This record gives sequence, C-alpha cells and structure tokens, in this order.
Amino acid sequence: MGDPKDEYFEIVDENDRVVGLAPRSECHGNPTLIHRTAHVIVLHRDGRILLQKRSEQKDIQPGKWDTAVGGHLDPKEDYEKAARREMFEELGVDPETPLDFLFNSKIRNDIESENTRVFRAVIEGPFKFDRDEIDELRFWTKKEITENMGKEIFTPNLEEEIKKLIFKNIF
Repeated sequence: MGDPKDEYFEIVDENDRVVGLAPRSECHGNPTLIHRTAHVIVLHRDGRILLQKRSEQKDIQPGKWDTAVGGHLDPKEDYEKAARREMFEELGVDPETPLDFLFNSKIRNDIESENTRVFRAVIEGPFKFDRDEIDELRFWTKKEITENMGKEIFTPNLEEEIKKLIFKNIF
C-alpha cells in the first residue's frame, strides 16, 4: 500500500452523492470536502465496548481513544465492504464476521466533514493490530466510558457516537 497521505477520497454532497475526488491531505483540513467513512462498534458478549488508542503518529486526533474500527471508503467502495476491509486491516478480524447496520452519522467540525455509516459486531478477540496505526486496544465498560466523557481522552467523533449508542440503548 502507498503512502496514506496520497490516498484519494470520493467527495460527496449532503445527500451522499459522489461529486468528485480529492486527496486525503485536502480533505483533512478543509471541512467543505465531505467524504465517507465506515465505523464498526465492536462489543464483547458481556456488553463492554472495544476502543483503539490512536497512534501518536496519526494526522487527526493522535493519542486519543476512538472507535475500534474506522476508515475511509476507497473510491467506488460501499460502506459495508469498507467496514469489513477495515475490520480485517485494523484488528485482523475475519471479514465474514456478522455485521449489523446501526445508523448513519454526519460528522462536521473545523477539521473535516464525513458521512459515516456505523455497524456493530460482537467479537471477543483475539485481535491482531498494526502497531504503527494503533497504540493500544482495550474493552471499556459503560461506566468507564461515561466517567471519562468530556475529559479529552476520547476523540470528539467517538463521544458523539457513544451518545447515540446510549440514546438508542445499544450500549
């Protein structure tokens, strides 16, 4: 795989229709360029949620805890295919693992704009992760998560997802 900074993302409108292509380096830093991501919420059978601690080398939110699986869609790739690819790339999980669609989300901030489709998988491990991308993996209880919300140890995107998961009684 080439340098991730050279990746190209499909640019979409507010209705998720493709309107062009742009390099990653332009998408991260220009919130007018809406692009697509897929996230997988990984739950343990006992209800705990798996989070990844982002590498300190990441260009966005380094060193913060984030959704266990998240990644950009490749051009012409659909959300579910991207979610399965990312599960394998980030955690070493079989891409045929059952996935449930949870919800769509629009992430908008000063850095970037993403249309995100969120899925759920129940997986207890083992996990094999890329230590260049992820510093640590850990299952968290709902209590641990809620006690640490707003303390800037989680990415803002994760905090928004957690609020939706709690509101929808998923976590």
